[in-house]
Amino acid sequence: MSAARPAPRLRPAPVARVRRPWRVALGALSHRLGHRSEWTAAVFLMLRGYQILGFRLKTRAGEIDILARRGRVLAVVEVKRRPTPEQALAALKPAQYERLLAAGRAMLRQRPGLAGHTLRIDIVALAPRRFPRHRRGVTGGTSHDAG
Repeated sequence: MSAARPAPRLRPAPVARVRRPWRVALGALSHRLGHRSEWTAAVFLMLRGYQILGFRLKTRAGEIDILARRGRVLAVVEVKRRPTPEQALAALKPAQYERLLAAGRAMLRQRPGLAGHTLRIDIVALAPRRFPRHRRGVTGGTSHDAG
């Protein structure tokens, strides 16, 4: 006597999305601005004595915009570009902070040469016609101003 098989699940047909040209152009512009912002932040960090170890690094936990090192500190740097520096600094939410922390820990595990480094989450805030702001050691969506 054979066991009864469950009925196969039927999935609805995928809905074809209409790509609106203005939406595609806006997405491409945002993508380019994001890359430009990351390069700007990297140059800014290098001028402050950081060694850039990688850009847009992907881990299972999430993506790291910039991985940088200065001394024995390994900084997972999130780059935020908003209309004002204050909005950029406030844009890191607790859930994203946790993903960045997990991604940073994964990097420490994957790269034996980084053993012994202290992990830190930083933000570089960019705004039009404003000098970049680097906030070091943010914690869970809040931050401590460090210049």
